[in-house]
Amino acid sequence: MKWSGIRVVVVVVAIFTYLFSVPATGDAEVYLNIGFNFPLPVYTIPAPPSVVVIPGTYVYCVPDVPVEIFFYQGYWYRPYGNYWYRAAFYNGPWVTIRPSRVPYTLVNVYPGYRGKNPYYRPIPYVQLKKNWRHWERERYWDRHAEGNWHRYEKERQKSER
Repeated sequence: MKWSGIRVVVVVVAIFTYLFSVPATGDAEVYLNIGFNFPLPVYTIPAPPSVVVIPGTYVYCVPDVPVEIFFYQGYWYRPYGNYWYRAAFYNGPWVTIRPSRVPYTLVNVYPGYRGKNPYYRPIPYVQLKKNWRHWERERYWDRHAEGNWHRYEKERQKSER
C-alpha cells in the first residue's frame, strides 16, 4: 500500500511539473531529440496541399514541394536522413518514429516517383481528407487507374533501360 501512494504522488508531481514548465505562448515549438537523429528541418506549407497518388499504392505525395512528404492511412510522413517522422497534420508537429513503425508501403515507394506520373491529376486536400478511407477500402485506385498504372509501368521500365 505504501508504494502505491508514493507512485501516485510521483506521477502527480511529474504531471504538474510538465504542465507548468511549458511556455504559455502559442508560437512555441518543441523538439525532443532522443539518440543521435538529426532534427527535422522545418518546412511550412502555406496552404493545404494537393497530393498525387503514387501508382500501385495508396500512398499520396505532395508533388510541388522540395521535401518528401507522404500521406498514408491518415498520417503524414517525412523521411529525413536515416529517420522517419510522422504527424497528424501536413505541417506537423513531427515526431520521430521507430523504423518498425514505418509502413512497409512507404519504405518501398519507387524512388523515382516524383514528377514521373503524368496519368494522375492532383487531388485537392479537401478531397483527400474526405475520401482516403473510402478509396482504400473500395480499392478505388486499383479499379479506376488500372490502365494508367500499366502505361506508367511500361514507361518507367523503358526509361530504366
